[in-house]
Amino acid sequence: MSTTHTARNGPLSGVRVVELAGIGPGPFAAMLLADLGADVVRVDRPGGAGIGIDPARDLTNRNKRSVLVDLKAEDGPAAVLDLVERADVLVEGYRPGVAERLGVGPEACLARNPRLVYGRMTGWGQDGPLAPTAGHDIGYIAITGALGMFGPDPDGPPTIPANLVGDYAGGSLYLVIGVLAALQHARTHGEGQVVDAAIVDGTAHLTTMIHAMLAAGGWQDRRGVNLLDGGCPFYGVYETADGGHMAVGALEERFYAEFVRLLGAEDLAAARHDLARWPELREAVAARFRSRTREEWTSVFEGTDACVAPVLSLREAPAHPHLAARATFTERDDIPQPAPAPRFSATPGTLRTGPALPGADTAEVARDWAVPALKTQESKPA
Repeated sequence: MSTTHTARNGPLSGVRVVELAGIGPGPFAAMLLADLGADVVRVDRPGGAGIGIDPARDLTNRNKRSVLVDLKAEDGPAAVLDLVERADVLVEGYRPGVAERLGVGPEACLARNPRLVYGRMTGWGQDGPLAPTAGHDIGYIAITGALGMFGPDPDGPPTIPANLVGDYAGGSLYLVIGVLAALQHARTHGEGQVVDAAIVDGTAHLTTMIHAMLAAGGWQDRRGVNLLDGGCPFYGVYETADGGHMAVGALEERFYAEFVRLLGAEDLAAARHDLARWPELREAVAARFRSRTREEWTSVFEGTDACVAPVLSLREAPAHPHLAARATFTERDDIPQPAPAPRFSATPGTLRTGPALPGADTAEVARDWAVPALKTQESKPA
C-alpha cells in the first residue's frame, strides 16, 4: 500500500465547500470534493450525528475540517451564513424544508451569496408524494426498478447490493456531477443555483442502457435471465473447490474462446450460440470450477484475455497485485482505505488528512475563512 501524503492540491484546490453534517451519501459526496482538493468545512452539531461510529475512523470525513455550530441556537444560523458568504458550494442532506426552518435554506443562502451552488442530497427529492417521508437506499432503488434487476433466481427475491447503487452511485456521484456543473455555470455567468440530487432520479438514470435494451427487445423485464444479470453462463460467478468464487465475464467471441480453452471445456464451445444448451454449459462450467481452488484458477487465468477474476473480500482486495501496483488503496493512521479517484496528471488528488474530528478545526477555520462568529460557537458548552 502507498503511504505517501503530499501537500494540498487537486483540481478543486481553492474551492470552498460548506457541508452541513449528515450521514451517508451527503458526507461521501463532500469527501469526494475534498479528495479532489476542495477546502471542505463540515458544520457538525454539538453531540455529534449519533450514528455510533468512532469519528476518528469515519473515512467519509477525511480531507475535511470540522467546526461546531448549534443551528438551533439563536446565533447558529448567522455563523453558517457567514461561512456561506465566503463559500462556493454548500452541501446538505436534510429532509425537504428542514434547512429552511433552520434558517439556512437556499433562499437565505443565495441572498447572502448569489454565486453559491446549493447542493441538496435526498432520497426522494425535494418534491413529489414521498418527499417528506423517511427512506433508505433499499426503498429508493426498489421503486426505480434497479433492485428488481439483481439476483440469480427469477422466482426468488432480489439480491441487495449493499447501499452502493442508491446512496453512492445514484446519490453521491450525481450530486457531485451536479455541483461541478453548477459551479462551472456560476463561474461563467456569476449565477448560483440549487442542485436537487435525488437518489431515485440518479438511480433511474443509471438504468438508461437497460431501458434501451428493453425497448429493443434485448432485455427481459425479469432478473436472472439476461446477458448481464446472471442469466448467461459465461457472465456469472462460480464456486471453487475451497468455497471461493471466480467471476467470469467472457462475453466477446475471442474472449470466450480463450475462457473455454483455459477452463478445459473446449468441447462445449459451440454451446455459446445455442440458448437451449445454456443450462448444460452452465453445469459444465460450474463442475470445472469446483475441481480446483480459487488460487489455482487465479493462476490459470492470470494475464490472459479470458476475462476471469477471483472474487475478493474487502480485506483481501488491497493486496491484489494489480491494485497494489496502482496504489488503488492507501493507508493513513493504520487505517487501510481506497485512495482518491479518479486520477489527474497535473493536479492529483491526495489523502491529506484523516477524518475530521467534530469541532477540532473551529479556530483554524474561523481564522482562514475570516468568520470570527465561529469562535463564539466554539466557546459554548457542547
